[in-house]
Amino acid sequence: MKRNRFSRRAKQNPATDELIRLAGSLAQSSSRVEDEFWQDRLAAAINRLIADGDDVTLNGALDHLYGAGGRAYDELADLVESCSETRRVDTGPGQDSILFAVPVLAWSRFVIPSGTIAADQLSTLRVQLQAHVFAADARIGLADYLWSPDQLPQSYVETAQLAERLTKAALHGKDVRIDTASMPETANFLSDIRYLIGVVAAPRGTAMFRWQEDDGSRAETLKQWRAQGGEALRRALPACAIEPLLPQPYHAAARDADRASRPYSVRAAVAFLQTTLNVAAADLRAVVGPYYDRQLEEYRIGFTLADANDVIHGVVWPLLEAEDETADTPAQIETVLKEAGIREVVALDHRFPLEYCDDCGAPLYPNPDGEPSHAELPEEQAEAAPRHLH
Repeated sequence: MKRNRFSRRAKQNPATDELIRLAGSLAQSSSRVEDEFWQDRLAAAINRLIADGDDVTLNGALDHLYGAGGRAYDELADLVESCSETRRVDTGPGQDSILFAVPVLAWSRFVIPSGTIAADQLSTLRVQLQAHVFAADARIGLADYLWSPDQLPQSYVETAQLAERLTKAALHGKDVRIDTASMPETANFLSDIRYLIGVVAAPRGTAMFRWQEDDGSRAETLKQWRAQGGEALRRALPACAIEPLLPQPYHAAARDADRASRPYSVRAAVAFLQTTLNVAAADLRAVVGPYYDRQLEEYRIGFTLADANDVIHGVVWPLLEAEDETADTPAQIETVLKEAGIREVVALDHRFPLEYCDDCGAPLYPNPDGEPSHAELPEEQAEAAPRHLH
C-alpha cells in the first residue's frame, strides 16, 4: 500500500518518542543479533498501540521520521505493516498467519463490479489459490467480498482487526462474511483495481506460499495463478478485461498493484478510445504534464485526436512512495504510450496547478497548447462512457 510521502506533523507524545527512539536504534544496528533485539522491542511497542486502537501515535512517529530522513522511517514502516498484517497463535502447535491480498487490474466500458462474491465463485477461488499460490500445509480463510481501493481498511488498526478475524476463520478452514452496510460506495472508473483478501496460516517455521517450497518460484506461481485462477476471477468480473497480479502479503500486494495500475490505466485508455471512437492508436495524440500542489504530486495525460486539440480522455499517473521531480517519470510514461501504439507524445515541462472541474470534480488535463482542459468525448460517444475517467 502506498506509504505517506509528506508529513502531517502530528503532535508527539511519550509513546511517539519511544517508537522514534527504538526505530532509530534499529536503523543504527550493525549486526543481525542487535537487529533482533531492537525489532522485538519495537514490535512489542507497536502491538500495544494496535491493541489500544492508537493509530494516531503510529502515524505521528512515521510522519516525524519521514521528515527526518534516514533508514529509521523504513524500519518503523516495515514493522508497523508487519504487526498489522501478521498474527502468532501460540495455543497448541504454534501457527503463524498473514493477511494477504489478491489484486486484479480491470477495465471496462461498464461498471467494474465490487461487493459480495457469490458462494460458488468464492469456493472456486479458494480451490485455485490453495492449488497454485499457497503451500501444501497452509490453510486459508477468505473474505467473501471484492474490494475496491476506497473500501480497503483505512488504518493499521482496522487492518489488524481484519487480520485477526480472518486468522480465526483460516485456522478452521472457513471464510468470513463481510457486512456491506457500512462499506463506502465505489466510484465508477474506466480502469481500477479489485482485491480479494484473506489470511493464510501455517505451522510456525514452515512455508506459507508456493514459492517458499523447494520446487516453487514466484514466476511459476504467477503463471499458474493467471492461467487457472484468472478464469475464476473473470466470473467475478464480467464484461471486464482483467490482469491478475501475484497474491502477496497485504501491504506489499497493494503497493505493487498501485504501481502496476499506472501503465495498465494508460493501456486501458488507449484500448477504450480505439474501441469507442473506432480509431487506430496511431490516430491519437498524448499530452503529458506535471501537476503540483506544494510539490510535484502527479502527471496527467490528456488524449486528443491527432488532428485536433480537444482533450477527449485523460489519465492520472500519481507519484508513489519516494518518487519526486528527480525521477525520470516522463520518459517512463512516454515508453508506455509508445508501446500502446501512440506515435505523437507531447511532453510539457511547465508547472500545472492541481486543478479539478468545479462542476463534476474531475481532473483537468493538459491539451497541446498547455491549457488545463476538461476531458470530453465527442457527444455521440459520451453517453456510453463512465462518467469518471481514471
